[in-house]
Amino acid sequence: MIRHVVVWAMAAEDAAVRTEHATEVARLLRGLVGVVPAIRSLSVGVNDPAVAGNADVAVVIDLDDLAALEAYQTHPAHQAVVGYIRSVTGGRMAVDFTL
Repeated sequence: MIRHVVVWAMAAEDAAVRTEHATEVARLLRGLVGVVPAIRSLSVGVNDPAVAGNADVAVVIDLDDLAALEAYQTHPAHQAVVGYIRSVTGGRMAVDFTL
């Protein structure tokens, strides 16, 4: 099993806009469940606006193996979400590790 963890910082300077964008990123990612067969589990959350200095949104996805990770990353539904994410984020960090 591979765990794929990604955190993003939104590009907007306004806190309300950052939260709006992060909320939309989370909604779009949740929408991949049941659409991208490789996803075994997905958990996503938006940072509490009262907690300063953190990234704005994070996702944790479990997949069977590296081939499943590749299938997830190249799936057309995921690529559509990536397009939106890239349009509103200013930074990304990720880690993939074996469970």
